[in-house]
Amino acid sequence: MSNNTANLFKPEKVAIVEFKILNSRLEVPEDFETNEVTGHRVDNSLLLSFNLEEKLVKANFTVNVVTESNGKNSAEAEGAFHLVFIYRIDNLEQLANHPPESDTILLQPVLGNALSSITYATARGILLAQLQGTALHKFVLPIIDPNKLLHNK
Repeated sequence: MSNNTANLFKPEKVAIVEFKILNSRLEVPEDFETNEVTGHRVDNSLLLSFNLEEKLVKANFTVNVVTESNGKNSAEAEGAFHLVFIYRIDNLEQLANHPPESDTILLQPVLGNALSSITYATARGILLAQLQGTALHKFVLPIIDPNKLLHNK
């Protein structure tokens, strides 16, 4: 990508226009002891969808987390979350296009990275707040390379 292409992305041209929690599920065994939790297993994915005409991008972000108690709890606590963000990108036509002969959208990597970063970081804060007072209160989404999230599943 040339410098001119990289300079097309302007953070001030991106806005979150809608946010929804589609699923927030927590399953905790009755005898679960949070002080026995030594860690968490996490699996997440991000799927981006585009409406080029209206300059909108939909980010579907899912997170599944399971506690790790090293056998000290009879069963582990589990959480599943599905968050949706709708972004308006004022210059989307410069960062993504749909060639007529193709079934795919060609996306400038800088836009994918930015949307992945914004979605993941915002979801981290939302989950921190949602999980207070629960068996997953110590869980924090780990810091990751946002490019890996784009290629996860």
